[in-house]
Amino acid sequence: MSLISVLRTGVSGMNAQSNRISTVAENVQNSSTTGYKRTSAEFSSLLLENNTNSAYNSGAVETTIRRAISEEGSINSTTSKTDLAIKGNGFFVVQDENKAPLLTRAGNFVVDGPTGNLVNAGGFTLMGYSLLDGAPVPALNSTAGMVPVNMSSLGMRATPSTMGMMGGNISADTPDLTGALSPTNYSKKTSIVTVDKLGNSVTLDVYLGKVPANPAATPPIPQNTWQASVYTSGGTALTSPPVTLSFGADGKLTGAEATAAKTNFTIPGGEAFSLDLSGATQFAGGFDLAGGANGRIPSAVTGTEFGGDGTVYATYADGTKLAAFKIALADVKSPDNLEPRAGNVFRTNIESGDLQIGFAGVGGFGSLKASALEMSNVDVSSELTTMIESQTVYTANSKVFMTGNELLDTLMNLKR
Repeated sequence: MSLISVLRTGVSGMNAQSNRISTVAENVQNSSTTGYKRTSAEFSSLLLENNTNSAYNSGAVETTIRRAISEEGSINSTTSKTDLAIKGNGFFVVQDENKAPLLTRAGNFVVDGPTGNLVNAGGFTLMGYSLLDGAPVPALNSTAGMVPVNMSSLGMRATPSTMGMMGGNISADTPDLTGALSPTNYSKKTSIVTVDKLGNSVTLDVYLGKVPANPAATPPIPQNTWQASVYTSGGTALTSPPVTLSFGADGKLTGAEATAAKTNFTIPGGEAFSLDLSGATQFAGGFDLAGGANGRIPSAVTGTEFGGDGTVYATYADGTKLAAFKIALADVKSPDNLEPRAGNVFRTNIESGDLQIGFAGVGGFGSLKASALEMSNVDVSSELTTMIESQTVYTANSKVFMTGNELLDTLMNLKR
């Protein structure tokens, strides 16, 4: 037996336990770090091949450092709307200052003042797909097409009106008009407010008139017929000829009459607009009209909200919401083999496999929860137990080293 090998084996054992203690120290200090994945030291024996039955030379211990990346931590609720947690498989795709894509489970995102991007506590920017130009079509194995999630880039936003409706009761007791329907000759006037391309309010005046029956006209005008004309507030006619509303004996528009009670025109300075009057009825009593139009006047972004499917909504001062981005999730075949980097992020490598991109709740990816964070998966009590065990084994290895050294001293003293 080689006494030198005893010394080397003792040193190897102490080095192995030093590595283990180092992982314990890292785990304990990160036991409260959002999305942190615990590290462990795994050992394997290294035996020498030249041993015989009569002589044995001790080998050493090899240390392999592993991370429990696929092991989930607990999900805790928070008061921040921009905090995100993944329940199940997947990672957030983030970007460092060099625009390199990385993966993380740390979803403690806040708005960065200088850039307006959503960044986590490690300073990494959350990536997603823009929804402003339609639904995204992500590449299955690449982050191409992803952009930083940035609400400040939306700024003031206006949506022009494209459609509206008017319905409710038109009084059957109204006398017939004398002469053609016009802004100076009508039975009832009402208004609808729309929005042009610049976000300006454009008021549309709707004039209604009951038309006398005329069977000889082309086409014939039956009883219970009304006409509707739309004008700008400045008096410019937008409908020509007027819209005809021919009510049945039951006071409703049905079939071809309901289809004819629609008109299309262009709002001054705005988009093509469709006005639907088919919801009108004609019963006895007074007028009871209601209506409206889509579109939104300019409003500033005041906040951010997340949907369970990863959709990021910009909330505006007027209370409306706009689906602006959609967060994608990434996964790999072997998450535990991802390469850890500073800042609680990971990078893919050959052992982990290539990226696979998808969305929350689809194709095996986990779900997203807003106002929540995934905590560290470190169990402090287990780490303290490991620390005591390592301390004991380290001491035992040091005793082996000291015993081997004493034996060498005895051997060296034989010649004296």
